[in-house]
Amino acid sequence: MVAALPKRGEIEEKYTWNLANIYPDEAAWEADYRRVEAALPALEIFKGHLGESPQKLLEWFREYEKTYVLGGHLFVWAGLRYDVDTSNQAAGAVRDRSRAIWARFAATTAFAEPELLAIPQERMEQLMSEEPALQVYQHFFDMLRQKEGHVRSPEVEALLAMVSDPLDTPRNTHNILADADLHFGSVGVGGENIEVAGGTLNALLSSHDIAVRKAAWEQYSDGFLAYKSTCASCISGGVKRDVFYARARNYSSSLQAALERNFIPAKVYENILETSRRKLPVWHRYWSVKRRALVLDKLHGYDVFAPLSKEGPKINYEQSVDMICAGMQPLGDEYVAPMRKGLLQERWVDIYPNHGKRSGAYSSGFYGTNPYILMSFNNDLMAVSTLAHELGHSMHSYLSRRTQPVLYASYSMFVAETASNFNQAMVRAHLLETNNDPQFQIALIEEAMYNFHRYFFVMPILARFEREIHERVERGEALSADSMIKLMADLFREGYGPEVEIDEQRVGITWAEFATHMYANFYVYQYATGISAANALATRVLTKGPQAAEDYKNFLKAGSSIYPIDALKLAGVDMTSPEPVEQAFDVLESYVDRLEKLVL
Repeated sequence: MVAALPKRGEIEEKYTWNLANIYPDEAAWEADYRRVEAALPALEIFKGHLGESPQKLLEWFREYEKTYVLGGHLFVWAGLRYDVDTSNQAAGAVRDRSRAIWARFAATTAFAEPELLAIPQERMEQLMSEEPALQVYQHFFDMLRQKEGHVRSPEVEALLAMVSDPLDTPRNTHNILADADLHFGSVGVGGENIEVAGGTLNALLSSHDIAVRKAAWEQYSDGFLAYKSTCASCISGGVKRDVFYARARNYSSSLQAALERNFIPAKVYENILETSRRKLPVWHRYWSVKRRALVLDKLHGYDVFAPLSKEGPKINYEQSVDMICAGMQPLGDEYVAPMRKGLLQERWVDIYPNHGKRSGAYSSGFYGTNPYILMSFNNDLMAVSTLAHELGHSMHSYLSRRTQPVLYASYSMFVAETASNFNQAMVRAHLLETNNDPQFQIALIEEAMYNFHRYFFVMPILARFEREIHERVERGEALSADSMIKLMADLFREGYGPEVEIDEQRVGITWAEFATHMYANFYVYQYATGISAANALATRVLTKGPQAAEDYKNFLKAGSSIYPIDALKLAGVDMTSPEPVEQAFDVLESYVDRLEKLVL
């Protein structure tokens, strides 16, 4: 008999997130939907008048921001409600309506950037000098000027905004396929059958029983392989979308569009890919240690997460909260107190897996809402690490939204992954220092290696894969499932080295298993830059004390009020230098050293 995941309605309320912080019910959501619809014609009236007077420009910003926040609440609430049960078609319909109204809002306001760019610099300075309340937008205007040449006419901008929803169909299709329609069977564990799903896979792959690991890994991969052509069509559509947007905005490539849009120098991107590839021997050494510790002739894809500790510690959700809060205490109560309250009282987290729940984990929310975290907590150190990671995002949002005005309250993806990995580094350092039990130390290092494997091994490989498939489409070449499987398998073969046996089809389909990341145009490399900056900053906070902690919190509070590279410099790290990447590999190698002494 299969131990199926519980249905959504069977999860205790205290273990679910509290979306009533945004809307208590669909009727309240519907009321705001009508407000946004009614606001759109009023926003359109501003077209052609933004430079008339400082009062008119200020009025535009205030009306825009008010509607932007309302539209964001509609979008977030509907998405969160759907993600916990992707089989709920009614919730899916509401989510689709939220996407549609967001696209209409973007289309209606698309005239603003080209019109603001058309205002001469001298006139803009005059408007700001005549109305002091406009001076807060100085950095926004500076960022806008850097887009000059890439912001199109109001008509073209409106069209680009209108097509954003239909052009997102490949990503939506891939997500629905992965989370709702694909079934991966079950695996026998301890006398019962456990359903293989995104929410259970990590636990199954961490089994001491090689048969369990092998069956779960193969069945999960085979589920995607059975629909490889569908997944390939979706990925191809997503890449074509990226290429279309880049060309429509006069960028030479999708990569240039992604980097310049986020104000990231190209050398930062090239440096992380080059250094990650150059440092692959560190990973080869780790695979060797692991293979020998497991007493295997060869490692396979299903052995990557095989445990070396006899039995990992069981940690419930409440215990994990205590661990994380203790690890983050160097940042003080300003950081820890609201985090603890959100975790235990305000129900920021949707904690446990259920049937139809979206796989993976993320932090969400919007200006004026609590942060929200989706995950599938499995009562182990990996779950603690995932929660700490998403809390890094959530506390970044919490502090930036409470410090910055609406337009600066968000932040780029580039700095986001620093905040998340920083939390993991801090909590890990705390646990290594406070628990000397060898088995706990091994389990903790395994958690660290899992994290580094994902962000410092897999993500750079995905980044190289992503660059190649974008370049192929930009050259006019087609993307097929088989060509992408071969490309991915070759990249992993180089990364794993001689210690790991490659199952070309199952390793090669890895790209299909990242149904979210592969649609965020050149995002994945930022996990590697994030873990680099995070480890450098965690070391700085732990060794230099309160001032370093204040510098870090000021970085979190900055939002997008300064450029991302400058925000990280404010915290104490320079990502235009290769040094932080090298430091992260030093940390990684220190874990391999420690693990080798413990297990061999």
